Amino acid sequence: MQSVHAVSLEEVARIVSGRLESAESHAHRLVSGVNTLDLATENEASFLSNPAYKRFLAQTRAAVVLLAETEKSSAPCPVIRVRDPHLGFALLQRFFHPEPASRGLRHPTAVIDASARIAKDVDVGPQAVVGAGAVIGAGTRIGAGCVIGQEVHIGGTCLLQPRATVADGCILGDRVVLQSGAVIGADGFGFAWNGKQHLKIPQTGRVVIGDDVEIGANTCIDRGAIKDTVIESGVKLDNLIQIGHNVRIGAFTVMASQVGISGSTAIGRGCQIGGQAGVAGHVQIGDGSRIAARAGVIGDLAAQGIYAGFPAITHREWLRISALLHRLPTIWAIIRRLGLSGKGEQNG
Repeated sequence: MQSVHAVSLEEVARIVSGRLESAESHAHRLVSGVNTLDLATENEASFLSNPAYKRFLAQTRAAVVLLAETEKSSAPCPVIRVRDPHLGFALLQRFFHPEPASRGLRHPTAVIDASARIAKDVDVGPQAVVGAGAVIGAGTRIGAGCVIGQEVHIGGTCLLQPRATVADGCILGDRVVLQSGAVIGADGFGFAWNGKQHLKIPQTGRVVIGDDVEIGANTCIDRGAIKDTVIESGVKLDNLIQIGHNVRIGAFTVMASQVGISGSTAIGRGCQIGGQAGVAGHVQIGDGSRIAARAGVIGDLAAQGIYAGFPAITHREWLRISALLHRLPTIWAIIRRLGLSGKGEQNG
């Protein structure tokens, strides 16, 4: 997608809250987009946030490069010094590629219940369905094929990409993004065994989502069994995540793809959970915890800890154990030579 703007380097520095070095000699340069160091052209900005890409810095053709204040390397083009080049990249991308505003477009194939209350500027795409009693705030865009259930409340300036679903009674705050295929408010996995079959337990809670939350493609968040499943403000969930019923996720927590959170677990504020990690039910995870990819959490974790492995243990302990695993054949050979492996092994 091409940029719709072209701005001076001074304006770029303002956008990223940076300092343009030798500003007076580069006043004529204009920037109309952002690209990687190796692909940037003379009218694009670039950035260095990962040392692995420093090898491209000397040959970049970018109009300007964002470098950290502490970065000692130079570039063959103007430089803007910033505190965080990756954040600067994000700010420029948002500037050059702003989200389009809603215009109140309602496709003729959309099905909107007469009792729904929808702000005038809300867009509703082809074959979308909006149920009875639904409330949708100003500036929101509803993509093609979305299903909005009865008595759903959706705040302002939200974006529901095509085929997202919000089931009956669920609540979304302002500026929530649901990527395609996300399902909010499906029944939780609740059954009781009567000796012959699994009886379904009606799931009567809701899903309540705060402001500035993004839910990835094909991610599912189950409604509560009785009380609500709650996703607090600022949470970011990647694609293909499963959140069970009655879970509570604290503000600004982020999760990578394929994480699974079992029912009635409480995750604190500002946590980071790596891809394919799994968390058992009824677990408490403290604020600021960091859980490595593919970890398995089966018990409570203290705040601010870093955890890895299965069952999840402190990252430092996991590193020690991992280092020992590679040495086990050598250690076992030594044990056998010393005759300490037990009578059965000596006779084997």
